[in-house]
Amino acid sequence: MISYAECSARERLALLLDPGSFHEWLPPSERVMSPHLAQLGVPSAFDDGVAVGRAMLGGRRVFVAAQEGAFMGGGVGEVHGAKLVGLLQRALRDRPAAVLLLAESGGVRLHEANAGLIAVSEVMRAVLDVRAAGIPVLVLIGGANGCFGGMGIVARCADYVVMSDVGRLAMSGPEVIEASHGVEEFDSRDRALVWRTTGGKHRWLIGDCDALVEDDVSAFREAAVAAIDESRPLTLAALEDEHALLTARLHALPADNVDSAGHDEAALLWSALGIADAQQVPELSVEAVRALRTI
Repeated sequence: MISYAECSARERLALLLDPGSFHEWLPPSERVMSPHLAQLGVPSAFDDGVAVGRAMLGGRRVFVAAQEGAFMGGGVGEVHGAKLVGLLQRALRDRPAAVLLLAESGGVRLHEANAGLIAVSEVMRAVLDVRAAGIPVLVLIGGANGCFGGMGIVARCADYVVMSDVGRLAMSGPEVIEASHGVEEFDSRDRALVWRTTGGKHRWLIGDCDALVEDDVSAFREAAVAAIDESRPLTLAALEDEHALLTARLHALPADNVDSAGHDEAALLWSALGIADAQQVPELSVEAVRALRTI
């Protein structure tokens, strides 16, 4: 077993894809870098924190992008976002079997706030364009930095999401919530709370991810190969179903999100979904949690 969370972006590409098949576009040797970071005295990376290219997965041609969490937390800036958009737009032209996004990002870089926000919106639109063309977009989440902010939205725009039990997915990161609303609202130092609220087990149980796997590169590969044809048409009916799911989820919780025993909203929601002994979920194995899903 090789931990997916502990691998770098390029290690994941080498281990996840068919051996020797990855061909990188705009590699570090091209030195396509952010035009903003040097002006701010911030160290830059020759690939701007993301590797994009083509490869084979299970003998099928795919396009793939892997964000490097070790560089600025995988934050999206102008060049980083443009590489993702370019990959997706090329997919519309060349029509691979699928597009894989190995997401690890805290969201938009504060150093490039406006450019990063624009870049994320362009990535979202490109993802939806690719899906509309019938090309599946698969997002793999299991890096140490999680998938937050704009990339969290991008992930939920995809056809299929694979997460490990140590992966995290949310709109706002724990530190952002705490900074905006105080530690009483969300204590970012409470690791158990963070994983109960944003972790892979929670996202699996409430239907926000499509496959829950162990923190193992081979498990991610198997899930990606199995999902390579999971194209889900963008329809009004699908959107209405999603809204109905979110409405039901919201109404399942009490107004103060805490029951008489002091259980927090994650366990309350699991109970509302029909999961017995919901408080034990964080201690269960991935296999045991997979068997609990009711959605």
